[in-house]
Amino acid sequence: MKRMILFLLAVASLSSVVVFTAFASRQADQETTPLFVKTIPTGYRDWRLISVAREEGNLNDIRAILGNDIAIKAYREATFPFPDGAIIARLAWSHDVSEENNKTFGRAQSFVAGAPKNGVQFMVKDSKKYASTGGWGYGHFDDGKSAGEAVLNTCFPCHQAVKGRDFVFTRYAP
Repeated sequence: MKRMILFLLAVASLSSVVVFTAFASRQADQETTPLFVKTIPTGYRDWRLISVAREEGNLNDIRAILGNDIAIKAYREATFPFPDGAIIARLAWSHDVSEENNKTFGRAQSFVAGAPKNGVQFMVKDSKKYASTGGWGYGHFDDGKSAGEAVLNTCFPCHQAVKGRDFVFTRYAP
């Protein structure tokens, strides 16, 4: 009888250790889940145009905002919040005067996209993985390399200004 009790106690203790280890491992995985997008989504240059934008001030650029099929469908159907899997890309170029066009028009009025500027940025919707940042993961890449955490940590605080639009600044321009 004593052997049976000792055996049951050993099994119970071992089970407790296994459960605790699994729980601690899962909790550690959640704590180390990246908050940032670390790889550039493939094929983003073939995505559809959502809108264009002009930023002045320190940014001084012109932008194209692109979306993958899931993001475009959500915009077209006004499905908000965006569904998981939606990805929005921001490409930017310098805002340059076009002397050639201005000569044609006979006055200064034309601007064109110049050199790429301010990297390529992405927002990836995954409501579980990025729960702490409103369901969005943010990425910024310069020359194909992910920006450091100092840059990436500025993304979500800025996007909180448009929390009511699921943290997305850009409106759809059909």
